[in-house]
Amino acid sequence: MTKALVLGGATGLLGQALMRVLQAHGWQAEALGRADGNLLELDFLEEQFSQRKPDVVFNTVAWTQVDDAEDHAEEALLFNRTLPDALARLLARQEKGFLVHYSTDFVFSGKHTTAWKEDDTPTPASVYGSTKLAGEEAVLSALPDRACVVRTAWLFGPGRRNFVDVILAACHKRDAISVVHDQYGSPTYSLDLAQWSLALAEQRVTGIWHAVNSGQASWCELAAEAIALNSGPCRLEPITSEQWPQKAVRPKFSVLDNSKLAALLGKNPRPWAQALREYLFSEYAAQNGAVTQ
Repeated sequence: MTKALVLGGATGLLGQALMRVLQAHGWQAEALGRADGNLLELDFLEEQFSQRKPDVVFNTVAWTQVDDAEDHAEEALLFNRTLPDALARLLARQEKGFLVHYSTDFVFSGKHTTAWKEDDTPTPASVYGSTKLAGEEAVLSALPDRACVVRTAWLFGPGRRNFVDVILAACHKRDAISVVHDQYGSPTYSLDLAQWSLALAEQRVTGIWHAVNSGQASWCELAAEAIALNSGPCRLEPITSEQWPQKAVRPKFSVLDNSKLAALLGKNPRPWAQALREYLFSEYAAQNGAVTQ
């Protein structure tokens, strides 16, 4: 039985999805998080690795508070670069052990009209994006033959509050909501990402991989689709990024190309709208009541 250690598996959106998918496929998956100890202490991590002896480590832990990272750059660097570097170095000392580390579309910015490929030059425009890029580089430098970096984006799914949940909750309280329409990305279902992660880990692929559902959307388009599927009376008001000022710069176009993943899987990842529909009519409905068509 393959043993997996999922950092963030108890509370994280992706971590919980990984635990569920791995266990469903017969893996012995254990969660490790901040509640278990200081993940930034090398001795603690080394002890956990020694006790659990994982075949694969999935690192979903990160500083993801994009705006707060602008004021807490050192703390963000600890979680986004120092932690994955430590994980990679610990595994490098051992004879076995594969690392799957997650990164973000925020490593890209600037004018772009086609989806970003794995070999495109990253140009992060925020502290969050810069620290996540530093984490990628650290992992692939310390453990090039036994690690892969999985870039993903715009996650929604069960187990933790996410953009889709926030939008639908707001629609139940208000007649109208405003959503940014000029930022485009790749909405991704956490349970789909977990399935792709399983495939990447089973085949022990290395390097950088973009793992997102197919298609692209603006935040406004994602919100509109969720509202339409939820049959809510809420009115959606598109606004520009300038009308919703935030401390950290968001990429205007961070759509990720998933053709490399598609070739590995032998099929294209399903469209985000199809995955969203499954989420709303199954997982979300189970937690919040039936969604009507």
